[in-house]
Amino acid sequence: QVQLVESGGGLVQPGGSLRLSCAASGIIFSVYDMAWYRQAPGKQRELVARIPSIGRTDYGDSAKGRFTISRDNAKKTVYLQMNSLKPEDTAVYYCNALGGSYANYWGQGTQVTVSS
Repeated sequence: QVQLVESGGGLVQPGGSLRLSCAASGIIFSVYDMAWYRQAPGKQRELVARIPSIGRTDYGDSAKGRFTISRDNAKKTVYLQMNSLKPEDTAVYYCNALGGSYANYWGQGTQVTVSS
């Protein structure tokens, strides 16, 4: 059974930082491309950052220069360090594991709220 469990969300003031974690189980983590997406109320889900099993990381425009994605294959965990947070970063953040057309998994999401 595949599980992706996100943690680290919460309420933070504008300009603050948060670190999200996503712990995976039930997959061969090292061969999966991992990503963070987010969905704000009334908006489509959008890519925040992607870190492939091999190759360069990729960021959505809203994350460039402020967010950093990383992974620890030994711990089967992917992280998202978010700095200089803005109110428009408020969303539910989802972890995604992609291992091919028939291996696409999502976590349950973690709420991030940026507000003073």
